[in-house]
Amino acid sequence: MRVKEIMTRGVQCVGPDTTLQEAARKMRDLDVGPLPVCENDRLTGIVTDRDITIRAVAEGLNPGSTRVRDIMTPDVYYCFEDQHVLEAARLMKEQQIRRILVLNNDERLVGIVSLADLAVDAGDDELSGDTLEAVSEPAAPTW
Repeated sequence: MRVKEIMTRGVQCVGPDTTLQEAARKMRDLDVGPLPVCENDRLTGIVTDRDITIRAVAEGLNPGSTRVRDIMTPDVYYCFEDQHVLEAARLMKEQQIRRILVLNNDERLVGIVSLADLAVDAGDDELSGDTLEAVSEPAAPTW
């Protein structure tokens, strides 16, 4: 089964100069936690509701003036829509991530795959269970 068969399409982005308040409103309106960050039709990062909380609000940054670029994660893991689902699951396990962005062959964002997509749409209980287990392992402290 290919990634394009299980991915969620129509993923919306925010620009790096979007304020955190605007990004949070978009997350609320779309009922999502992550938003890809795109500039000039290219993926440049990802920002999550947790990023806004931990990297901005907890640090006292003003959500009305702080830009997404100031707190986003620039290094984004992705796969391609024509890759096998097993490859996406392997990457999610290795990187301990719960979702992975999907690009087409022109490296344009076309979707996202989550653990739920693996569990429900891939129809492989063992695959989704193994992936969830690997992603849920605590990471070693970096200090």
